[in-house]
Amino acid sequence: MRITPGQRDELIQQARQARAHAYAPYSGYAVGAAALASSGRIYPGVNVENAAYPSGICAERAAVFTAVGAGERQILAVAVATDNGGTPCGSCRQVLSEFGPEADVIMVDADGKIVAEMTVADLLPRAFGAGHLPRKT
Repeated sequence: MRITPGQRDELIQQARQARAHAYAPYSGYAVGAAALASSGRIYPGVNVENAAYPSGICAERAAVFTAVGAGERQILAVAVATDNGGTPCGSCRQVLSEFGPEADVIMVDADGKIVAEMTVADLLPRAFGAGHLPRKT
Protein backbone atom coordinates (compact mmCIF):
# COMPACT_ATOMS: atom_id res chain seq x y z
CA MET A 1 0.00 0.00 0.00
CA ARG A 2 1.51 3.29 -1.03
CA ILE A 3 0.91 6.45 0.97
CA THR A 4 0.87 10.05 -0.20
CA PRO A 5 3.86 12.36 0.25
CA GLY A 6 1.77 14.39 2.70
CA GLN A 7 1.00 11.31 4.79
CA ARG A 8 4.67 10.33 4.73
CA ASP A 9 5.70 13.79 5.94
CA GLU A 10 3.06 13.78 8.71
CA LEU A 11 4.09 10.30 9.89
CA ILE A 12 7.73 11.34 10.06
CA GLN A 13 6.88 14.54 11.92
CA GLN A 14 4.72 12.71 14.47
CA ALA A 15 7.33 9.97 14.99
CA ARG A 16 10.01 12.59 15.60
CA GLN A 17 7.76 14.48 18.02
CA ALA A 18 6.87 11.28 19.86
CA ARG A 19 10.56 10.38 20.20
CA ALA A 20 10.99 13.35 22.54
CA HIS A 21 8.75 11.55 25.05
CA ALA A 22 10.52 8.17 24.96
CA TYR A 23 11.63 6.72 28.28
CA ALA A 24 15.04 5.17 27.64
CA PRO A 25 17.20 5.72 30.73
CA TYR A 26 19.02 2.38 30.38
CA SER A 27 19.88 2.11 26.70
CA GLY A 28 19.81 5.82 25.91
CA TYR A 29 18.24 4.83 22.57
CA ALA A 30 15.04 6.86 22.28
CA VAL A 31 12.58 5.72 19.63
CA GLY A 32 9.41 7.37 18.38
CA ALA A 33 6.92 5.80 16.01
CA ALA A 34 3.74 6.82 14.26
CA ALA A 35 1.32 4.33 12.71
CA LEU A 36 -1.14 5.31 9.99
CA ALA A 37 -4.32 3.22 10.20
CA SER A 38 -6.72 2.54 7.34
CA SER A 39 -9.12 5.06 8.92
CA GLY A 40 -6.58 7.79 8.15
CA ARG A 41 -5.84 8.39 11.82
CA ILE A 42 -2.23 8.44 13.05
CA TYR A 43 -1.25 6.85 16.36
CA PRO A 44 2.08 7.77 18.00
CA GLY A 45 4.13 5.52 20.24
CA VAL A 46 7.41 5.60 22.15
CA ASN A 47 9.74 3.04 23.63
CA VAL A 48 9.38 2.69 27.38
CA GLU A 49 12.17 0.89 29.19
CA ASN A 50 12.07 -0.72 32.60
CA ALA A 51 14.77 -1.73 35.06
CA ALA A 52 13.49 -5.29 34.54
CA TYR A 53 14.51 -5.20 30.87
CA PRO A 54 11.92 -7.54 29.32
CA SER A 55 9.12 -5.47 30.86
CA GLY A 56 9.53 -2.57 28.42
CA ILE A 57 7.82 -1.93 25.09
CA CYS A 58 9.09 -0.73 21.73
CA ALA A 59 7.71 2.40 20.09
CA GLU A 60 6.38 0.54 17.05
CA ARG A 61 4.37 -1.92 19.13
CA ALA A 62 3.16 0.88 21.42
CA ALA A 63 1.80 2.75 18.37
CA VAL A 64 0.15 -0.34 16.86
CA PHE A 65 -1.34 -1.47 20.18
CA THR A 66 -2.78 2.01 20.74
CA ALA A 67 -4.34 1.87 17.27
CA VAL A 68 -5.80 -1.58 17.93
CA GLY A 69 -7.13 -0.39 21.31
CA ALA A 70 -8.96 2.38 19.44
CA GLY A 71 -10.62 -0.19 17.18
CA GLU A 72 -8.23 -0.16 14.22
CA ARG A 73 -7.36 -3.42 12.51
CA GLN A 74 -5.24 -2.38 9.51
CA ILE A 75 -2.00 -0.39 9.50
CA LEU A 76 -1.05 1.21 6.19
CA ALA A 77 2.32 2.68 7.19
CA VAL A 78 4.58 3.35 10.13
CA ALA A 79 7.40 5.82 10.59
CA VAL A 80 10.17 5.04 13.06
CA ALA A 81 12.45 7.81 14.34
CA THR A 82 15.74 6.96 16.04
CA ASP A 83 19.09 8.63 16.40
CA ASN A 84 20.55 6.67 13.48
CA GLY A 85 17.60 5.36 11.45
CA GLY A 86 17.54 1.90 13.04
CA THR A 87 15.08 -0.73 11.86
CA PRO A 88 12.27 -2.29 13.92
CA CYS A 89 13.22 -5.32 16.02
CA GLY A 90 11.92 -8.80 15.25
CA SER A 91 9.01 -8.59 17.69
CA CYS A 92 7.88 -5.30 16.17
CA ARG A 93 8.17 -6.74 12.67
CA GLN A 94 5.92 -9.63 13.68
CA VAL A 95 3.30 -7.29 15.19
CA LEU A 96 3.41 -5.05 12.11
CA SER A 97 2.92 -8.14 9.96
CA GLU A 98 -0.25 -9.03 11.87
CA PHE A 99 -1.89 -5.68 11.11
CA GLY A 100 -0.18 -4.55 7.91
CA PRO A 101 1.93 -7.08 6.03
CA GLU A 102 2.19 -4.74 3.05
CA ALA A 103 2.46 -1.56 5.14
CA ASP A 104 5.21 0.90 4.35
CA VAL A 105 7.91 1.25 7.02
CA ILE A 106 9.84 4.51 6.95
CA MET A 107 12.99 4.71 9.08
CA VAL A 108 14.37 8.18 9.79
CA ASP A 109 17.31 9.52 11.73
CA ALA A 110 17.30 12.27 14.35
CA ASP A 111 17.21 14.94 11.64
CA GLY A 112 14.20 13.36 9.94
CA LYS A 113 16.23 12.13 6.98
CA ILE A 114 14.81 8.93 5.49
CA VAL A 115 17.46 6.24 5.94
CA ALA A 116 15.38 3.37 4.53
CA GLU A 117 11.84 2.70 3.35
CA MET A 118 10.34 -0.70 2.58
CA THR A 119 7.30 -2.83 3.27
CA VAL A 120 6.81 -5.01 6.32
CA ALA A 121 6.96 -8.02 3.99
CA ASP A 122 10.43 -6.88 2.89
CA LEU A 123 11.51 -6.54 6.53
CA LEU A 124 10.00 -9.89 7.52
CA PRO A 125 9.89 -12.30 4.59
CA ARG A 126 7.92 -15.50 5.13
CA ALA A 127 6.27 -14.09 8.26
CA PHE A 128 4.29 -16.37 10.53
CA GLY A 129 0.60 -15.51 10.32
CA ALA A 130 -2.94 -16.65 10.98
CA GLY A 131 -2.78 -18.96 7.97
CA HIS A 132 -0.14 -21.05 9.75
CA LEU A 133 -2.41 -21.86 12.67
CA PRO A 134 -4.80 -24.80 12.67
CA ARG A 135 -8.35 -23.91 11.73
CA LYS A 136 -10.89 -23.71 14.51
CA THR A 137 -13.64 -26.28 14.22
